[in-house]
Amino acid sequence: MPESIRCVGLLSGGLDSILATRAMLDQGLDVYCINFKSPFCTCTAKGASCSAAQSAVRQIGDVELEVQIVGDEYLEVIKHPKHGRGKGMNPCLDCRAFKFRQAQRYAESIGAKFLFTGEVLGQRPMSQHRRAMDIIDRDADLVGWVLRPLSAQLMEETIPEQKGWVDREQLLDFSGRTRRPQMALAEEMGIDEYPCAAGGCLLADKGFARRLKDLFDRHPDCTAADMHLLKLGRHFRLPEGAKLIVGRNEGENRRLEAMAAGEWLAYMPDEPGPMVMAQDLEEGDAVQLAGDAAIAHSSVDEGVAHVFVVKDPSGEERQVEVTASAPRDELWKRLDSRRL
Repeated sequence: MPESIRCVGLLSGGLDSILATRAMLDQGLDVYCINFKSPFCTCTAKGASCSAAQSAVRQIGDVELEVQIVGDEYLEVIKHPKHGRGKGMNPCLDCRAFKFRQAQRYAESIGAKFLFTGEVLGQRPMSQHRRAMDIIDRDADLVGWVLRPLSAQLMEETIPEQKGWVDREQLLDFSGRTRRPQMALAEEMGIDEYPCAAGGCLLADKGFARRLKDLFDRHPDCTAADMHLLKLGRHFRLPEGAKLIVGRNEGENRRLEAMAAGEWLAYMPDEPGPMVMAQDLEEGDAVQLAGDAAIAHSSVDEGVAHVFVVKDPSGEERQVEVTASAPRDELWKRLDSRRL
C-alpha cells in the first residue's frame, strides 16, 4: 500500500471513534480526524473543540484534529429534516449526512481518499442500522466511500477495501448495543480513558427538545446564537406568549447577564436570588413578572417590597421596588404549569 494514502475519520471522542481511528493507524494509513462542535453537543471545553475529542487525540497520538463549529447552515438541517426525527428533536439521518458532506469537503482539501467512522451496526436505533447507513451515504453522495472499521466484516466491501488501501481481514465484526467487545479491545490497545463513551446530544434530551420545539414554533427565523439560551436556567412560557428564564446558580446568573442584550433582566442586588430574563414583554409586566419569578425562586419574604436592579432592552439600569403579586405557593403553581 502506498504510504501516501490519507483518510479522514469523524472523531466524536467516544470509545467507538477512538477504536476506529486506532484501527486505521494500525493499518499504516495517514490519518486525519474531524470533530464538529454544535450548540447541541453535551460535551464542554474551554476551547473550540469537544473536550472528549481533545482527550481522544492525546491518547491516540499521531493524528491531526480539524475542528469545525457548525452554526446556521446546520440549524437549517435541524429545522427541516428530510428523514424526520427521533423521540426528541434529533434528525439523526439528516445530521449524519450533513456532517459527512462537511467531512468530505475537508478530505478533498487535504487530498484524503476516503472517510471512516466509529459506527457499529445495530448500536443506535435510528442511524446505525444498515438501511439508515445506506441512506446517509447516498444523501452525502458518498456511497462506497465511507468505511466503518468496527463492523466492516458484516457489511459489503467499500471502495477503499477493493482498492487495497485497507486490509479487510484486519477489520472487525462488532454489532449490537453492548459495548463489551469495544471495552475489551480498548484494554488490549491500552486505551483506558474514553469520555462520552455513548456520545451525547441535547437534541435527544426530552427537556431540551421541548424548549427547542417551542422556539421553532414561535420564532422560526431563530439562529444558532439563540440556541445557547436554551441550555440555561428554568424556562417558563406565559399564556400571552412571553417567556421567563430563571438562573439556577451563580454561574448561570452571570451567563444570563452576559446574554441579556435586547431583553429585560431583573435581580435583587442585596439579597440572594436568581437573575430573571424576560422576553417579549412590556415594561410594567416585565418588571412584575420577573420580580415574581425571582421571589418565588428565593427564600426572601414574599409579603414585602424588595429592591431590584432592572436592566431594560437598551442596557440602561435602574432600581425599582417589587412586591410579589401572590404568596410563594401561588407563584410556584403558576410557574410550574408554564414550565418548558
